[in-house]
Amino acid sequence: MAPLAEALAAAAALVARVAAGRSLSAELERADRDPGSHAAQADLCYGTLRRYGRSQALVTALSRRAGTTDPLVEALLWCSFYALESGRYADYTVVDQAARACVAMQRSGAKGYVNALLRNFLRARGGLEARLGADPVAHHWHPKWWIDRVQAAFPSGWEQVLAAGNTHPPMCLRVNVRRALPRDYAVRLAAEGIVASSVGPAALLLEKPVPVERLPGFAEGEVSVQDAAAQRAAGLLDLRSGQRVLDACAAPGGKSSHILESASVELTALDADAGRCAGITRDQDRLGLKARVRAADCTALDVWWDGAAFERILADVPCSASGVVRRHPDIKWLRRDADIAAFALRQARILDALWRTLSPGGKLLYVTCSVFTEENDAVVDAFAARTPGARRVPLPDGAAAQLLPGPEHDGFFFALLEKPA
Repeated sequence: MAPLAEALAAAAALVARVAAGRSLSAELERADRDPGSHAAQADLCYGTLRRYGRSQALVTALSRRAGTTDPLVEALLWCSFYALESGRYADYTVVDQAARACVAMQRSGAKGYVNALLRNFLRARGGLEARLGADPVAHHWHPKWWIDRVQAAFPSGWEQVLAAGNTHPPMCLRVNVRRALPRDYAVRLAAEGIVASSVGPAALLLEKPVPVERLPGFAEGEVSVQDAAAQRAAGLLDLRSGQRVLDACAAPGGKSSHILESASVELTALDADAGRCAGITRDQDRLGLKARVRAADCTALDVWWDGAAFERILADVPCSASGVVRRHPDIKWLRRDADIAAFALRQARILDALWRTLSPGGKLLYVTCSVFTEENDAVVDAFAARTPGARRVPLPDGAAAQLLPGPEHDGFFFALLEKPA
């Protein structure tokens, strides 16, 4: 196993780039990582980024330096705080390895500062908690504007929503019902020592996450990894064999594949990113499915639409991703309050464009992985108000439109719109 110092140095470099506005997933893809340090480095990155606000507040409370320190050293401190509080390492190990990481990062002059600040934290830990508890950003690990929006939308449960966003996400499977029965697949999992429970028609929630290589039949297309809330979409579309169906913002492709597993339909899957479209095709090849996959902006109808209407449309629109922040903790660092209005404007344009391609009597399912009302009910209600004949209809499963993140699933919003015949 690579020394903790190496993992701290590498994680600090990635976290510093995220704090400067870069995507964590993109940075991880570019990183040249030794396989031995992969798990430790990823844990340090994700754990540190989930704790938005807390680590910064700790540095402010403990540092005697005026002004802002070196961004790379600051990121190292954030990662070290997480390492100390994770329980995975002895305190003295983290302090020692953080100092060694300064050398690896070519910041030898910061060794004394880092050592002193971390030791000061260990001595003052108890007294610091009361100070941090009075700071909502440090206490809830979210930006203040985010906290305010969630509190306004869910006055009786806002703290639970924020707390869920700081947890490790659950791992849920979607059994390919064309190839296996969910109950039979659960038995196969049990034989491999993998405990799972049913949380939907084809959804199995794992007690503990496992590498996909351990899942029996994964390579053969018998099962996929997909959040239980995301699996709700296919059922809400009221699919029938032979229908023309559009998945307008399809990448990474899980919902497209679920549609094809659920009914024999003629599916067009669009996404503006050609690279992600290739991923949709690869996943469907694994599952033995086939859609018409095209790289195109769904609002540019003259580029991709042939004029033949669709009977069902899935509009899983770009959004803040505030309901899946525990899977992508860099979102808390990258999003800004003004982004929400920009997303809502884009979502409105998508609805206006796609409505033109929906057949009379057809249904459009609007989906976000957001918990912000401005991207959900506000967008759908405004669309229905300005669009003659557009009618929001009850969801077929009778459940709430807004699913909040919890132990079994992420946060998603669903609204079904029907066009008059």
